[in-house]
Amino acid sequence: MASRPDYYKTLGVDKRASAEDIKKAYRKLARQYHPDRNPGDKNAEARFKEISQAHDVLGDPEKRKQYDSGSGPFATGAGPAGGFGGFGNFDFDASSMGDILSNLFGGSTSGRRVRTKPRAEKGADLEAQVSITFDQAISGAQVPLQVPMHTACPTCRGTGAKPGTTPSVCPRCEGRGIETQGQGMFSISQPCSRCHGAGTIIEDPCPTCHGAGAVNTVKRMRVNIPAGVREGSRIRLAGRGEPGRNGGPAGDLYLITHVAPSPLFTRKGENLEVEVPLTIPEALNGAEVQVPTLSGTKTLRVRPGTTHGTVQRLRGEGPPKLAGAGATGGSPERGDIHYRFVIDVPQQLSKEQRSAVDALSKTLDGNPRARLFERNGASAAAHGGADAQAGAGRGGEA
Repeated sequence: MASRPDYYKTLGVDKRASAEDIKKAYRKLARQYHPDRNPGDKNAEARFKEISQAHDVLGDPEKRKQYDSGSGPFATGAGPAGGFGGFGNFDFDASSMGDILSNLFGGSTSGRRVRTKPRAEKGADLEAQVSITFDQAISGAQVPLQVPMHTACPTCRGTGAKPGTTPSVCPRCEGRGIETQGQGMFSISQPCSRCHGAGTIIEDPCPTCHGAGAVNTVKRMRVNIPAGVREGSRIRLAGRGEPGRNGGPAGDLYLITHVAPSPLFTRKGENLEVEVPLTIPEALNGAEVQVPTLSGTKTLRVRPGTTHGTVQRLRGEGPPKLAGAGATGGSPERGDIHYRFVIDVPQQLSKEQRSAVDALSKTLDGNPRARLFERNGASAAAHGGADAQAGAGRGGEA
C-alpha cells in the first residue's frame, strides 16, 4: 500500500499551523527552489513541485480538512494495483495526484502550471517614413534609415532586475501567472494583476531601465526598396522591428514611401504618362518624333491629322509592377508609357508666319463649327414652317 505524502513535513510546518503560517512557509521555500533561481537543477525543480503540491492542498481549507481526516481523494485505502487514495486500478505519482485534485476542487494544477520561465513575447511592429527619388522608385534602391525603438537593456540584459539579483515569485499568483476567480468547475482565469502574467516580480529593479528591461534607442540600418514602389506604398520588412523579449521573435518594420515627382513622367496607376508637344505642321502632315523612355529614347510615328490629346502607347516600357512576375526569366512585369500629344500653338507670330497662316486659312474650306448649328438650324426651319401654317389658318378664320 502506497504511503500518503506528508505535506506538513514538506512545508516544514506543524499540523496545527495557521493558514498564514502555511502561506509564509510556502513563499519562503518557493523562492529558494524556484527553477529560475536554480536553472538546470532537476532536484530543485522536483522539490519546487512538491512544495507547490503541498501548498495546493494545505492552503485550501476544504482540501486540508479532507487531507487531515483521510477522507475523499485522500483516503488511505489502496486499490487492487496499490494505487494511492483508492482510485482503483491506476497508479498515480505525486504530480498526477496534484492534477486530479485540481480537477476535483477547481484549484491550480499543483506545480504544473507554475511558470518556470518568463513568457516569450514578440517584439512590437514599427512604422517608418522613407523619402526616395523617382529613379529610385523605378529601379529600386538601398537607402539608410534611422528607426527609434526599444531594445534590451544592456545593464540587466532584458531581465529588468538589478545585476546580481533575479526576479522573485509573484506572491499574488504564486508563480502561475494567472488569477482564478470562482469555485468548483465554474471559474474564470485571467493574467495576474500584480505580475501581468509573468509569474515573477522585480523587487530590486535595474538602475538603467528601472525594471522595464528595455531602453529607448535609435537603430541605424540600410533597407532595400523594391523596384516599382509609388507614393504611399507600404512595404513590410519581416523581423526588422523591435527585438522580442525572453526569446520571442522580433516584430516587423513597415515602410511608407514618399516619392519625389519626375519632371517628365506622371504616375497613372501601373503606367506612366508623358505630354509630347507637336507643331501644327507635324499634326497636319504627320511626323516621326523622338520621345523619352525610362532607359533612353524611342521614335514614335505621328499620323497625319493627329488631334490635340491623342494618346499613343508603348507597351511594357513603364515601371515594374510590385506584384507578379513575367512569364520569361522571372523578370518583373512592367506597365506602359502613354504619350499624350498636345498641339503647340505659338503665342506670337512673326510677319512671315502671319502671312503663311493667312494663306493657309484661305486654302482651308469650310467652317469647323458649322456642324454645331446644323441640328439647331433644321429645328428652327421646322418651327418656322409650323408658325406660317398656323398664321394662315388664323387668317382664314378671320
